Amino acid sequence: MKNSVNKKPRFETKKQYNKTLKKKQLKLLRLQRALYERKVPVILIFEGWDAAGKGGAIKRVTDRLDPRGYNVHPIAAPDDHELRYHYLRRFWKLLPKKGEIGIFDRSWYGRVLVERVEGFATQEEWTRGYDEINHTEHMLVANGHIIMKFFIDISKEEQLLRFEERRADPFKRWKLTDEDWRNRQKWDQYEEAIEEMIDKTDTEFANWHVIDGHDKKTARITVIETLITEFEKRVGKLEQ
Repeated sequence: MKNSVNKKPRFETKKQYNKTLKKKQLKLLRLQRALYERKVPVILIFEGWDAAGKGGAIKRVTDRLDPRGYNVHPIAAPDDHELRYHYLRRFWKLLPKKGEIGIFDRSWYGRVLVERVEGFATQEEWTRGYDEINHTEHMLVANGHIIMKFFIDISKEEQLLRFEERRADPFKRWKLTDEDWRNRQKWDQYEEAIEEMIDKTDTEFANWHVIDGHDKKTARITVIETLITEFEKRVGKLEQ
């Protein structure tokens, strides 16, 4: 990916990482409260390569938040009932209330990623999807929502290492599926789709944050810091 950040590990020790993480999480918790008081709805979208660390980043974001104020939505393939409607309908039902945070582990960008590459959408459908998504996000932002979009990036070589680690670990083996291996065989097609997705949906009202996921700890802190920066734009910097 062209725009990745975090080119090298940021933390020399686990203690240093944990201290920084706790400090940032406390600030994020206080900002969550401020957003709630101002009734600002927040949408966080996490996309990325398989095994890039989306789940780990989401876990660190939510670890110390008030659980009453957020929901995490793991998005899988649509079921037969959902396929009877426009693809955005099932996401619309999950949008956060005012003052709440909705976190999407995968999202409506499946239309221009997996549905495009795997042939679940026609070329006309996924091509039209860019404008449909941009219009939807623009409407939500105009209505007061904050939308933040993260793509966690790793190399093909790093992904293979993580796949092998998962296969060797009985406690993590469940994370690795046949579908992951099939997706890996189409790496170049997915890379092309990702680049086009970012190019066509990176807007001034809902831009993409491409995070280098090679060092998981650095990536997690960077995600939280990015959230803090954006939230402070809406509610102002809080007193320490």
